[in-house]
Amino acid sequence: MLTRRTMLLTSAGAGALFALGSGEAHAAAPSTVKTPVNFDVPRGACDCHVHVFDPARFPYFSGRVYTPPEATAEDLLALQTQLHFDRVVVVQPSVYGVDNACTLDAIKKLGPARARGVAVIDKATGQSQIDDMAAAGMRGVRLNFETTGESNPDNARRRLLETAEQLRGRNWHIQLNAALPLVVALKDEAAAVPMPVVIDHFARAKANDGVNQPGFDVLLALVKSGKAYVKLSATYRISDQPPHYPDAPLIAQALINANPDRMLWGSNWPHPGRGTTREDLAPPYPSDDGAQINQLPKWISNPMIWKKILVDNPATLYGFSAS
Repeated sequence: MLTRRTMLLTSAGAGALFALGSGEAHAAAPSTVKTPVNFDVPRGACDCHVHVFDPARFPYFSGRVYTPPEATAEDLLALQTQLHFDRVVVVQPSVYGVDNACTLDAIKKLGPARARGVAVIDKATGQSQIDDMAAAGMRGVRLNFETTGESNPDNARRRLLETAEQLRGRNWHIQLNAALPLVVALKDEAAAVPMPVVIDHFARAKANDGVNQPGFDVLLALVKSGKAYVKLSATYRISDQPPHYPDAPLIAQALINANPDRMLWGSNWPHPGRGTTREDLAPPYPSDDGAQINQLPKWISNPMIWKKILVDNPATLYGFSAS
């Protein structure tokens, strides 16, 4: 097992050098933590939604829709340190297609006590490949309908059911990056598949539209039933009022109150943006990750619920040891 080696911090931001198992130095990306964390993050806290981009070692695939800058496992470790988090879930980004090598490499570097992953597969992915990924720390498959522009319910239903069949008998989940209308269209299939369903980024419910917006009741019903987890992640995906997102609490509180045992938190680091064209370097969304996590105590004041969201729920879903 590769272990973390010496970490030298010359500052909280750019200029930090890190060494993970290989011993290779890396000049860290600029820090996305502008605001210090202002509450006691519980031990074992997990950031359930990040990506790793390492194009020098793992080139992006030609069918990508954007080109992000480098954000490596070393940079991710710096984020974990600044947020006082002990665990992380690395989600396969669309720029790598079904080649999960970069994500698997990041999990290996960070180690089994800290990291798990969510893969992307297709119909050609064999059972032996899934077995190998499970042994390496993968715990789910992501269907990225939003980034790929898939809004046809029939296509999405077919893909969801095909994936569920590929994963049958495994202790994995299916993760959906889908806007609220598509979640509504998939509600029956999501309720019927034999594994948990995890929905990214508040299902992209619009904060300004409040809890009575069409389809939000369906999302709440899936959460209340225990079938669906929701990631309280990337608040900037639902609100355009950074860094404190004053219109987001009603959405977040409604989801938490519906079933705190099905809530997860994620930063969406390194906050992928979009370039003018597929080949243009796409600047990240300018998120303040300290301000993002500091919203959680404003959404719910009970520290026991914070622990559920940050520690207990991720431990159950991703198979971390009890903290």
